[in-house]
Amino acid sequence: MNPFFKLSEKIEKADKIALEMCKEQFSYIDDITEYNQLKVQKAFIDNGISDSHFTASTGYGYGDRGRETLDKVWAQVFGAEDALVRHNFTCGTHTLATALFGVLRPGDKMLSVTGTPYDTIHSVIGISGEGMGSLKDYGIAYDEVPLDKNGKLDFNAIENAVDDSVTMVYIQRSRGYELRPSLSVDEIEKISKISKMKNPNVIVMVDNCYGEFVEKREPTQAGADLAAGSLIKNAGGGIASTGGYIVGKKELVEKCAYRLTTPGLGREVGATLGHNRELYMGLFFAPHTVGEALKSAVYISALFEHFGYNVTPKYNEIRHDIVQSLGLENPESLVAFCQGIQSGSPIDSFVLPEPWDMPGYDSKVVMAAGAFTLGSSIELSADAPIREPYYAWIQGGLNFHSAKICAKLAAQHLEDKRLLK
Repeated sequence: MNPFFKLSEKIEKADKIALEMCKEQFSYIDDITEYNQLKVQKAFIDNGISDSHFTASTGYGYGDRGRETLDKVWAQVFGAEDALVRHNFTCGTHTLATALFGVLRPGDKMLSVTGTPYDTIHSVIGISGEGMGSLKDYGIAYDEVPLDKNGKLDFNAIENAVDDSVTMVYIQRSRGYELRPSLSVDEIEKISKISKMKNPNVIVMVDNCYGEFVEKREPTQAGADLAAGSLIKNAGGGIASTGGYIVGKKELVEKCAYRLTTPGLGREVGATLGHNRELYMGLFFAPHTVGEALKSAVYISALFEHFGYNVTPKYNEIRHDIVQSLGLENPESLVAFCQGIQSGSPIDSFVLPEPWDMPGYDSKVVMAAGAFTLGSSIELSADAPIREPYYAWIQGGLNFHSAKICAKLAAQHLEDKRLLK
């Protein structure tokens, strides 16, 4: 029996069954983790990283060799021509918006081929909100290709939609608050090939959030011209306390740099203020941390499938992001599950999450996130909009063992409330 946490015999037995179910997937994840760790390590060695790269710059930040070399390391790891990695990207949405505004111009057209994007990007595009400086306000058109009835890519519809009027094909790799499958790098490569066959000048951009280091290849190694994400998700390894990255073709990344700072200055300015060390260290830890998050997701899937809940992906499916969806069937169970996750978190375990109105979302959201870094979703978190079909979206886990006890406590919390199946 666990000497630190009180758990029922039913949950302890389910834990052993779930671990046995996970063995094959854990071995598969370990193989990917080792490959990506070696890839990152080689990039550090090839670029001669030393303590001098961690030195802080102030003011304009001219000639910050740590900042400049960090971009080179990221570009090598992601198989890209160039990279822009900065602590002053405030979040993933800000990073994506910088890329969109960086490369799109009035009269251009953006085509999302993975259905409607994640909630927080709606006001950036102009799907919602008025007069805030969205792409729509600047005369940039938007259209989308819906997913098919199974929530999968409709390649025929994509081929028909891409023509000479389309400037950018936009791909969201992760599922967001949807039950559709996340996208594999192979699928992204297929979209890229179809798109460029129809329009050789089209820019293929990928929202890579939650997908970094889940596979051995990244989208920029499979035909994507740009990819972007957050450093408080996979790519920061649980070490970076803020920031984001953009990788891709050199001329496009340069345009993004002009948008982040100002035309003419671009990447040449921007004091690092001592953040370089955590950004380097975060990248170094990222493959291992992502592996732990994947194991956590597989375990949660197995445990709750054993209890009789709908889970996606299933424990034995190949994954393309770190997100696990769990169908709790009613608002009471959804909130209870998140409260149970919170109760095992190292930070704010005493807090009782309740649904509330959250900026960028169209319904109340309940969120469990006892994290060292506020909003970090490479640390274990569970959140959900309070709307049908009442699924929780779970991601992260800095280490598997801490995430595992949170999952068991969530089951216990459900059982204590007589809600566990």
